[in-house]
Amino acid sequence: MTASPVTAPAPAPSAPASEAPAASSAPSATPAPLAPTDTSGHEQVVFCSDPKSGLRAIISIHNTALGPALGGTRFYPYATEDEALADVLRLSRGMSYKNAVAGIPHGGGKAVIIGDPNSDKSPELLRAFGRFVESLGGRYVTACDVGTYVQDMDVVSETTRFATGRSPENGGAGDSSVLTAFGVFQGMRAAAQHLWGEPTLKGRRVGIAGVGKVGRILAGHLVEDGAQVVVTDVNAAAVDALKATHPGIESVSDVAALVRSELDVYAPCALGGALDDDTVDALKATIVCGGANNQLVTEGEGGTADRLVARGITYCPDFLVNAGGVIQVSDELLGFDFDRAKVGATAIFEHTLEVLRTADEHGTSPAAAADHIAEQRMAAGSPTIWLPTR
Repeated sequence: MTASPVTAPAPAPSAPASEAPAASSAPSATPAPLAPTDTSGHEQVVFCSDPKSGLRAIISIHNTALGPALGGTRFYPYATEDEALADVLRLSRGMSYKNAVAGIPHGGGKAVIIGDPNSDKSPELLRAFGRFVESLGGRYVTACDVGTYVQDMDVVSETTRFATGRSPENGGAGDSSVLTAFGVFQGMRAAAQHLWGEPTLKGRRVGIAGVGKVGRILAGHLVEDGAQVVVTDVNAAAVDALKATHPGIESVSDVAALVRSELDVYAPCALGGALDDDTVDALKATIVCGGANNQLVTEGEGGTADRLVARGITYCPDFLVNAGGVIQVSDELLGFDFDRAKVGATAIFEHTLEVLRTADEHGTSPAAAADHIAEQRMAAGSPTIWLPTR
């Protein structure tokens, strides 16, 4: 094995994908935007190579002001190493904000394995990856992400103590979709409280785009709460299975039809990039609150978050409301207790109310308000990088 670390001092967190508040009103030259592969805002980036197993991976630790970095491992056939690096830098930074706003004692990190998970994944490769995770001594704790699953984390855990998202048989929390969906539901209840004065979706019409694991569980919570639920998914079998369980659920042909429906709440629960300009302009819903990651297509000032505000749509930031999964896997480090983890996910209700109230008070978007709260928490953390206890 060989590893090439790229390290830097622990800087203040850089502005995330959504807009950040101005730090000063003093005039200054406008800096050139950072290249997608600029590592200067990250504490440590490690390139991992194990020719014997075919492993090529990158581990990115963005910020450990609040504790060891926690974030999943994505297994994806990136076209180039630069493409993989750009993705892991973006994802790890996002995890810093997600973990901070969720109130858990972790910084942000992420890993990517370059390759096709359907053909390149092997136990030998996963064990090699686990050895690199172990070499960081706990500064990075991994979990599942796109292309990696519970059974993969079981294999990774054979060579590292710092793998979460394992099966219950191996001391893990199992499928994190359970509390991810529960957390989204709490965020939705908070938005209802904020706008309509009651923390319930009873009698409201909620549209869910994507009824895989998270969307399916979310639909069940909404039905139980008395909401009218309408769904769509590219997988017709998933829709049919959900309607067999909940016969009162309606369905439409595609996402375009769903966003143009008369909805109170729109819940994107499939792929990222759910809120492009055309979707925002077509939406009839008053609230957007869903489990999908990276929903805002255009980030920063004047981007999608501001476009939603201009249309009078209340957006619950995705990294805020879908944090139930990371809360669930982080509890594994304490010896997993579902009830304790559920208490943490229940707090997403109060976190969402805080963000929405802050946005109203400061006349900004909920995305910017969530970023600001996360930045305050990171700034109040340790001024030095997190090191393992000896």
